[in-house]
Amino acid sequence: MLTAFFVYGTSMAQDEKPKSPPATATGEINGATITINYSSPSVRGRVIWGDLVPFDQVWRAGANEATTFQTSKDIMVEGEKLPAGTYSFFIIPGEMETTFIFNEVAEQWGSGKYDEAKDVLRVTVSSMQTSTMEEQLVYEVTKGGFEVRWEHGKAKASIK
Repeated sequence: MLTAFFVYGTSMAQDEKPKSPPATATGEINGATITINYSSPSVRGRVIWGDLVPFDQVWRAGANEATTFQTSKDIMVEGEKLPAGTYSFFIIPGEMETTFIFNEVAEQWGSGKYDEAKDVLRVTVSSMQTSTMEEQLVYEVTKGGFEVRWEHGKAKASIK
């Protein structure tokens, strides 16, 4: 009987979708391929900005492992140079402005070992509220940059 329970429990666990599934946003801007890899948590009835994700504190920009941002060529993010490479990507959210952080330590868990001294680039962008509810965190590479959306919040950066 214990074996039957174990097999049943294991098959049920395998059928459940992860709460923060892996996701990728990719696109090309001026000949550079941009790839953002992240885990996409859901709102699930929670207040996100200023509560689950506190304002004015470094956030790993997703769930689980730190989000990564990769560019195949040197690019300009908000007018600042970001060399080709793979970076961990962090966010310091704010009500009116948000800081996007590109850190040279590409592979790290969350933001627990985040070291500001390893930042390659920080840019400040506007934060905005949208009328559209995004249940799951989403990144999108657009024609002129990239954006992050979750709950009713949105921030975007230009890339040239």
